[in-house]
Amino acid sequence: MHRIAFVLALCVPVLVAGCSASAQQRVALDPFSSGVLPVAADAEVRGDFATSDAAARFVARMAREHDFAPEVLAGLLSEARREQWIIELMDRQAPRVKRAPNGAWTRYRGKFVTADNIAGGVRFWRAHAATLERAGARYGVPPEYIVAILGVETRYGGYVGTTRTLDALATLAFAYPRRADYFTGELEAFLLMARESGVDPRKPQGSYAGAMGLGQFMPTSFQRYAVDFDDDGVRDLWDTTDAIGSVAHYFKAHGWRSGEPVAVRVSVRSGQGVGALKTGFSSRHGRSTLSAHGVDLDGVPGRGGLSLLALDARGGTEYWVGFENFGVITRYNRSTYYAMAVHQLAAAVRARHGAALAGR
Repeated sequence: MHRIAFVLALCVPVLVAGCSASAQQRVALDPFSSGVLPVAADAEVRGDFATSDAAARFVARMAREHDFAPEVLAGLLSEARREQWIIELMDRQAPRVKRAPNGAWTRYRGKFVTADNIAGGVRFWRAHAATLERAGARYGVPPEYIVAILGVETRYGGYVGTTRTLDALATLAFAYPRRADYFTGELEAFLLMARESGVDPRKPQGSYAGAMGLGQFMPTSFQRYAVDFDDDGVRDLWDTTDAIGSVAHYFKAHGWRSGEPVAVRVSVRSGQGVGALKTGFSSRHGRSTLSAHGVDLDGVPGRGGLSLLALDARGGTEYWVGFENFGVITRYNRSTYYAMAVHQLAAAVRARHGAALAGR
């Protein structure tokens, strides 16, 4: 979903004041033909992107391929703001040289697997139990993993971002050449989403990179995986019911295997060369290979290939093996640490939720 979601997960979120439900943002069946958007009579983009050839080409292509009125789209983009701070923040997220072990996993885990986030997950589960159970039954995804995604992404909807999505995507599409192709596609998908949902495209807010709603879907992920789970005729990323169904559908679409494990911590015997093995969610090793390199697989279920996960924990490396479902979580965010945080938060929320039910 989020090629840049590792960045998003590390950002300090901003609490959104008041209700941000997109139901309040809806203006018409099609906001682009309802008269609510500005019009550039000559179909020329003005404002911050007035000199952008990319913006002009975008207007022409959207008119040609998707039947947007060029004067309306040009008027809309004339109101989009070029946010220099977004460009600077993206530049600071360039890949870093791997450093010596320093406890990075322990610090990362401490951002998400916290007492407050676990308690919040239990409260969210109680409040939306029927919807979570229905999503689990339809898509085969356990409720705790849906809850954990929403907890890591937006603290269960409490932190969905305050950057206007139009500004974020226009800035990155027209003023950030390194990722311009990707974000131009996201801007295209965002405008199609706004037209489909009857939302004024100037209103939605989200992350600085354009991720939106409780599940922080990028617009192309909305197109492919968002579902109308409350059957009101609109796929709404800010609606809790639709968000729950959409996260579950995303997992199912990427190969979630119902009833199968996600990850198991393992011990490693020293002196048998485990350091020579590739690690990370994209690694794949046979059980005999892992065993030959000192990985103790006693009690580890399954027979197929396994990912070897090495976490830079305070006090020494933690080793885990990941199954296919761990790989599915990384499709939401291409980070071993992110997926492990989701897994551990899910386990903690389920344990606390179960204990609370038992104590009734």
